[in-house]
Amino acid sequence: MDIKGKKAIVVGGASGMARASAQMLAERGASVAILDRPQSAGAEVADSLGGTFHPCDVTDGAATEAAIDAAVDALGGALHVSVNTAGGGIAKRTLTKEGPHGHDEFRGVIELNLISSFNVARLAASHMSRNEPEDDERGVIISTASIAAFEGQIGQV
Repeated sequence: MDIKGKKAIVVGGASGMARASAQMLAERGASVAILDRPQSAGAEVADSLGGTFHPCDVTDGAATEAAIDAAVDALGGALHVSVNTAGGGIAKRTLTKEGPHGHDEFRGVIELNLISSFNVARLAASHMSRNEPEDDERGVIISTASIAAFEGQIGQV
């Protein structure tokens, strides 16, 4: 895909790998919208890239949909690239002397890493489906995972 002139959202774009992805996309000519937590550096990153910032907690499905819709509107109504790096975990044993790992804590990890990733992908795909095909493609969705998916550590859930 030729990135120049494309419209991109970067979820988690205020820091780390997503920030680097947003910078690369902007450097190659894409318009970029950053989605990240309200307290993040998302606004500053977006400003530095000439993009827009849309505060969002991806574990809130309705808020995520609203933020993606607002980002696509700010990008002129089209979406070609979606990068999602939002994720995290808890370093806690399944069972300790104090008792079992908290169920709600684990549910939060699943909500962030699995449910939210799927939600971002499905919403991005919906917007991309409106694009005219270019080389038989309408867009690209990139979701990342931690190396912990393959090399977990004791206590990592």
